[in-house]
Amino acid sequence: MSNNTMLYVMYRMGYHGRATVHGFRALASTTLNEARIRPDLIEKQLAHEERKKVRAAYNRALYLAERRA
Repeated sequence: MSNNTMLYVMYRMGYHGRATVHGFRALASTTLNEARIRPDLIEKQLAHEERKKVRAAYNRALYLAERRA
């Protein structure tokens, strides 16, 4: 998927100039955190990199089953 795919979809949905992809990602993160979804799952779903270098080096979990649910 290209970098502009989500932006193009938002424009086609009528959000041009009214919302951003980053805003939707922030909304998703906030909603999932308020629903008490495990933070590791949220960060992995948003494709965020682990900031703790040691943990990033050893934890290669994808949490696929939990993310699908």
